[in-house]
Amino acid sequence: MSSALAMAWHQFRFDQKVFWRNPPAVGFTVLLPVIFLVLLASIFGGGTIHHYRIDVDTYYVPAILTLALVSSTMVNLSMSVTIAREDGILKRGRGTPLPPWAFMAGRVGNSIVVSLVMLVVVTAIGAIVYGVSVPWSHAGEIAATVAVGATSFCALGIALSGLIPSADAAAPITQLIALPLYFISGVFIPQNEIPAGILAVADVFPMRPLFECFFAIWVPSAGSFDWGNLAVVAAWGVGGFLIAMRTFRWVPRAAT
Repeated sequence: MSSALAMAWHQFRFDQKVFWRNPPAVGFTVLLPVIFLVLLASIFGGGTIHHYRIDVDTYYVPAILTLALVSSTMVNLSMSVTIAREDGILKRGRGTPLPPWAFMAGRVGNSIVVSLVMLVVVTAIGAIVYGVSVPWSHAGEIAATVAVGATSFCALGIALSGLIPSADAAAPITQLIALPLYFISGVFIPQNEIPAGILAVADVFPMRPLFECFFAIWVPSAGSFDWGNLAVVAAWGVGGFLIAMRTFRWVPRAAT
């Protein structure tokens, strides 16, 4: 068991090195949320969302945190795992002593670490550049939201990779799913300006409940933290895990 854990740790360190040495991956996963935060705060900054009695900058910190977590986990994993499968990397890995779970633990661990980095980066930019207060008194809720959210969206990313037919289709399919959810969940557009019917549709999916968790932490006037929203995210994670167990492939689809 100790040997397997050591291999999982080695895989995690390898995935970390590969990720941070890959400029496109870092740019898309790390820099893009920061760019969105700066752009949205610059374009709409100075305004006030009267519905919540907050300025626009305060709204977009939890919104971009949601985007950053989803990008670091589901988006990153669905594309990187699909590409690794189609390039034959997963198949070759099955011929090594590395246990399959250790390989996945390394990938998931890398995504969770990147999520934590983005939490610190976005929160720091919000506090230092835009004066958005850090909700230190809600550290427990933040930790729970990041832990459940990152784990659940990792499971969804792995499940999605099993449904994507080719490496070329990985980015389009993933973004086709993620981008509309960003819009209808209130990430790009203040949720008080989105029709109630669309919000009701968004509530069915895990992205909006995740955003509502972050939003309640950063914006107390929106209401108290609702653990039910976190339960919805967790339920989607469990569903993603069960789907992944049935659909995940280690060999390229062209070879099957």
